[in-house]
Order: sequence, then structure tokens, then C-alpha cells
Amino acid sequence: MALFQVSGFKSYAELREQILPARQTHLFDRTNHYNFGTRVEEFAVPPGVDPSGFLRTCNHDGGVSIDLNHGTTTLAFKFKHGVIVAVDSRASAGRYLASNDVNKVIEINPYLLGTMSGSAADCQYWERLLAKECRLYRLRSSHRISVAAASKLLCNMMLGYRGMGLSMGSMICGWDKEGPGLYYVDDRGTRLSGRMFSTGCGSSYAYGVVDSGYREDMAVEEAYELGRRGIAHATHRDAYSGGAVNMYHMQQDGWIKVCKDDVSELIHRYRKGMF
Repeated sequence: MALFQVSGFKSYAELREQILPARQTHLFDRTNHYNFGTRVEEFAVPPGVDPSGFLRTCNHDGGVSIDLNHGTTTLAFKFKHGVIVAVDSRASAGRYLASNDVNKVIEINPYLLGTMSGSAADCQYWERLLAKECRLYRLRSSHRISVAAASKLLCNMMLGYRGMGLSMGSMICGWDKEGPGLYYVDDRGTRLSGRMFSTGCGSSYAYGVVDSGYREDMAVEEAYELGRRGIAHATHRDAYSGGAVNMYHMQQDGWIKVCKDDVSELIHRYRKGMF
């Protein structure tokens, strides 16, 4: 008994009171992934953990210098022949460039694409989960999910975890019975439909280029060149964007990958308008 007192040993009941929130008398049977069928939408995190509160302490004010900075440039726009999706390939972790060869387009299914902006882990997890839900929908109903419904599913997932520290800004692009579709969804549960979106810290530069040359009746090659130029100019001005331009074209019969062009070569090609 004396040894227990010296070592600071605590009984299971005392530890349980510290870990579990007040009024909680039992542990939930927590799933290890998001599921629309569960009453409590939560990850398998230890009871009592508040992710948003923890993230707020990971800054200079909290005495911990963990700045969750992200950098990227993604853009997508609709036109007469479908949807063009163009992204850079640089992954940054604060001031550290983690990789220059990341594909920031997630291939959900042959008729749906999603882009990554924010935390790569969050985007990959939730959009792969969206791919699972879209596949289940196809098996249950014997037809493809619409672009609007797929974006709404992702939006509902984000609403369940709003304010808990997720970092995601994604564009859901596809083709369904209504034609080409383009939606923007972020970690706050925002869901917008539009003809053109760009996300990431280089988005303002990409918007400037695409706005100046966008037309709904563009030819396919014109649209490809506009997407390349938008990402290339953004990577030239934004230090956290770079690598290569990965471009996809969403058509009526599904998406195709158009190119993977090194931005240094594109900047050399476009240098007359940059310098």
C-alpha cells in the first residue's frame, strides 16, 4: 500500500474519471472509420480528447511552434466540352518542401474527380471514403451517383467534423445526366456550384490568368493551354507551388489524363509574358 502511494498509482476508477467527460458512464463502441449508419460520427480517438483544442495549443501562443502551413495551387473550370482540372505537384510542410511529385487529383471513379488542397492526409482520407460511398450507391441503385449528390455526401461528412481541425478545400468534378458538374467543398461544410474555381495559396494568380482567357466556347486545345498557363504562372509567383502540371479532362464518357508537364519548362515557354 505504501509503495502504491509513493509511486502515485491510481485505480482504474480514478483514471476513468479523469479520461471520460462528465456524465459519460460508458465507452462507445467506436468504429475505425466514418460510417453514415452510426449514431455517433467519430473517429477511434481516446475518450476525452478534443482535436480542435489540441490544435489551438500547437502554435507560438501555446508555447509550441507547430505551424500547420499548407501550399498548393489547383484550378478547374467548365466549358463546352467538359471540365478541365489542373493542379501543381508540390507538397509543402511549412517551410519544408516535402515532395515535388504529388498527384493532387484523386480519381474517385471513371466519372468523378476530386482535387486536394489543405492537408494531404485529410483530403486523401475523406475523398477515398467518398469513393467508397459512391461505389456502394452504384451497387444499391444500379446507376451512377450524380455530381451534386457526391459533393453533398462530402459536405455532410465535413459538417459532422466542423471545427475539429480538419483542413480541406476540394473541387468535385464529374459528368452525369445533367452534363458536366463542378462543386467546391471545404472543411467548414461550404458547398458551392460554379463554372470556375481555384484553391490554394497560389489561387489568386491562377484566377487572374484563367479569368483573362476563359470562354465557354473554347476549343479543347485552347482549354488545355489555359489550364497549363494558369498553373505555370501561379507556381512562378507562389513559392509553395511548383513541380509539374497534372491536367485532366472530364468528358461525357469519363475522364482522361491530358499531361504532366514540368513547370520550369512551361515558365521558359511563357517567359515573354512573365518578365
